[in-house]
Amino acid sequence: MAKKPLKDSSKEQTPKNPLIPKTRSSVVKQFKSRRKPEFDVDDLCDSLLKGNITALSRAITLIESTKPEHRPLAHDLLQRCLPYSNTSKRIGITGVPGVGKSSFIEAFGSLVASPSNKVAVLAVDPSSSISKGSVLGDKTRMQELARHPDVFIRPSAAGSTLGGVARKTRETILLCEAFGFQTIIVETVGVGQSETVVHSMVDFFLVLKLSGAGDELQGIKRGIIELADSIVINKADGDNLQRAKIAKSEFSRAIKLFPPKENGWKPKVLLTSAIENKGIVEVRELIDSYIETSKKNHSFDKKRQDQNKFWLYQSIEEHLKENFYQNPEIQKALQLQLKAIEDHKITPFAAAQHLISLL
Repeated sequence: MAKKPLKDSSKEQTPKNPLIPKTRSSVVKQFKSRRKPEFDVDDLCDSLLKGNITALSRAITLIESTKPEHRPLAHDLLQRCLPYSNTSKRIGITGVPGVGKSSFIEAFGSLVASPSNKVAVLAVDPSSSISKGSVLGDKTRMQELARHPDVFIRPSAAGSTLGGVARKTRETILLCEAFGFQTIIVETVGVGQSETVVHSMVDFFLVLKLSGAGDELQGIKRGIIELADSIVINKADGDNLQRAKIAKSEFSRAIKLFPPKENGWKPKVLLTSAIENKGIVEVRELIDSYIETSKKNHSFDKKRQDQNKFWLYQSIEEHLKENFYQNPEIQKALQLQLKAIEDHKITPFAAAQHLISLL
């Protein structure tokens, strides 16, 4: 009896399953077709207004994005959140590195945070001018505050923005207000001389200072006292307490040399020790007094209106600058002008005028 030839298993075909794609590319294509949009503004806005903290984080990520396709989505989201904003106390805190900003904010935030007064801390970390990276370690420096159930800490990279304020901090404030935060603290890098950027987005501007570090004269020289609503001498404890009292007297005398603020407020100088938790209650009472006074004399609303106008002009300048450098014709002409400058054939001023004339 003749044997049947053995089947060639290499030629045997596996039954086709219509649910299983043939190739890797088809798998990716099928996955993409089923994947939800990266940002759904309707869902994001609804979740944010309902108090979903994950939605708030994603919303901030959206407005911080530099992708061109995300800009209209970010504008739409901000417009929807606008009616629910403008409801918080906005406090700006600045000071040189090492002055104890994180320790102070942790002590202050722990004092004021409660279920009826939720606190958002928008902490801005300095960015490397070389690698463009940031440590973003504020949650590490404020460990106790980061675990508080009524506190939200959002670190952002300062990038190349002057004054130590992230590019989208202003918009982030609106999102946090729409979420329901009653107190918003903007912590800045504290380097450079552009504190006006911080001042232009908060209701109360607090400057932290150190005693015995030669900072008294620098503070006066830089004109920061004109911006400050209060100067706080931090680390007023131990052997440093006496020096802190001397610094308080010096700053108090310096304040009297400046004209009064438009709203009639006279800045105060206070002593605090974030480690010993001393003077923090006095700072809170001072801020509350300032807010109450400015609302009574109607300077509170006027200040916010002036800030909105300032940010209108800032946004226009930013938009024009981006459009300028993204223009293909400008990009080509810019390289030619840079080469001409290197060859000493044209001055930088004339080159800039030529590039602007191309618009």
